[in-house]
Amino acid sequence: QVQLVESGGGLVQAGGSLRLSCAASGRTFSTYAMGWFRQAPGKEREFVAAISRSGGSTEYANSLKGRFAISRDNVKNTLYLQMNSLQPDDTAVYYCAGSLARTILLGTSPRSYAYWGQGTQVTVSS
Repeated sequence: QVQLVESGGGLVQAGGSLRLSCAASGRTFSTYAMGWFRQAPGKEREFVAAISRSGGSTEYANSLKGRFAISRDNVKNTLYLQMNSLQPDDTAVYYCAGSLARTILLGTSPRSYAYWGQGTQVTVSS
């Protein structure tokens, strides 16, 4: 199985940018469909973005299209999330997730993923 470790979170002012990374180790990274989710205090975990095994297909939460970009490097075994024009509402713990299930191409539900990182905190100040 894969182990996932997020990094790159932190405190940023509104309008700023951050790039999150998710380093994968263990089983071959390219066999996993990957996704990013976030969870704010008192709220349910919500879908951010997903990417197919090859990286050729992506899916985004409608509210985040145009500001966030998901990508992956299957040589470096790393998943990325570029976040631009950040707003206080983007404050949350961000998680990367992986799925081996062949039926999952671009999973938008947390239930689609069996493997999760520990999360990285993103705080956007106004």
